[in-house]
Amino acid sequence: MYNNKTPVITIICVDLCKFVALVVKNENMNIINRNTFIIVTLFMATLLSCCCQSNTKRNSKESALLPANTLSAKEKADGWQLLFDGKTMNHWRGIGITGIPENHWKVEDGCIRKIDSGLVPTLPDGQPVKGGDLITDTTFNNFILKFEWKVAMSSNSGVKYNVIEEYSLKQGMKGALGFEYQVIDDINNKDISKLTHTAASLYDLIVTKNKHLKPVGKFNTGMIVFNKNHGEHWLNGVKVVEYQLNSPEFHELFRNSKYRNYSDFNKHKVARIALQNHGNDCWFRNIKIKRLKD
Repeated sequence: MYNNKTPVITIICVDLCKFVALVVKNENMNIINRNTFIIVTLFMATLLSCCCQSNTKRNSKESALLPANTLSAKEKADGWQLLFDGKTMNHWRGIGITGIPENHWKVEDGCIRKIDSGLVPTLPDGQPVKGGDLITDTTFNNFILKFEWKVAMSSNSGVKYNVIEEYSLKQGMKGALGFEYQVIDDINNKDISKLTHTAASLYDLIVTKNKHLKPVGKFNTGMIVFNKNHGEHWLNGVKVVEYQLNSPEFHELFRNSKYRNYSDFNKHKVARIALQNHGNDCWFRNIKIKRLKD
């Protein structure tokens, strides 16, 4: 009946109720003692439930008061790691290079900002200074990634994962090749004409369900779960995409996508995470990751 994710308070309350049921059926106990026992037991269950709710509310309040780009004591104990400290680009570099393409990316007001290409300096031939996606300086296998993001009007970007840098460069890609949590203005960007290109979708593969997106200029919370063959996208606390890499349904989606000619694209890899340079203003903060067991 229970699994390792069942809250302890739930187990206690259910077991107490079962015990009460047994007492009610006990014909050897007189009515007064039986009723007294039932009242005391139900009171204890109610008290335990109230304590649990109080702790949950306190934890939620503490989380809301936590400064941006920091970890709570509980997160640290649970194995979470910051991928952005709000001050430096530690943990990141440009794809194919050892440093940061600083004309395109910068730290601003506790965020990693992708600078709009219109604000990027140009070379003598009129072309903008070379940019590119940002990628993590290490790889990840199974993980939960949390982040906050916002876009300017009409902006388009993404958080990519399952990215093999060497393979991306070998394909002649200007950016990282991998699964993408779409980051976009769902109202004003023309790319949303295809539903799998809308915010929080698994780009060009799976459209979101039950989505509640905040207005342009406001931060949304995103989460990616990537565990073996299982994947999930979350937006503002709601799961909006779920898939199984080894399922016939996903294979069909892949076969009909723009990625169908890239070998092993749809396979789980020990790979990097990337922030996409799509030429538009966007901001990322509170980027944190938890490795899951291999």
